[in-house]
Amino acid sequence: MEKKLPDRYDYFALLTYYDGGISVTFPDLPGCVSHGDDEIGAVKNARDCLALHMCGIEEDGADIPKPSAIADINAGKNQAVALVEALMPPMRENVRNAIVKKTLTIPRWLNDAALAEGINFSQTLQDALIAKISG
Repeated sequence: MEKKLPDRYDYFALLTYYDGGISVTFPDLPGCVSHGDDEIGAVKNARDCLALHMCGIEEDGADIPKPSAIADINAGKNQAVALVEALMPPMRENVRNAIVKKTLTIPRWLNDAALAEGINFSQTLQDALIAKISG
């Protein structure tokens, strides 16, 4: 039975203020880094960053880190702590439907004939793959 994934994740982020904007890091998630020009933009970008990062962890089958308590996060000078919520269903759908570039090889005569007919190669391949998978 497949494990049910949560619909959301909540983590505390550390906002660091600079002259040029705000950087956002997640103490519990090394490598999950974002930024913004102002607080609203920084938190919005952090939501997307967190959701995408969590998609990667889920896809890798890695353990989901437990969020720290806010009292355990030490904000320094020019820093603040913010709660960031990642809504997962829309991000999972975006990741699932992301475009993937493929390189393929066909005979020149087939390429020339398809171009002459104005055939969309990408759509034709998608249609053929769906038909093949569907049986």
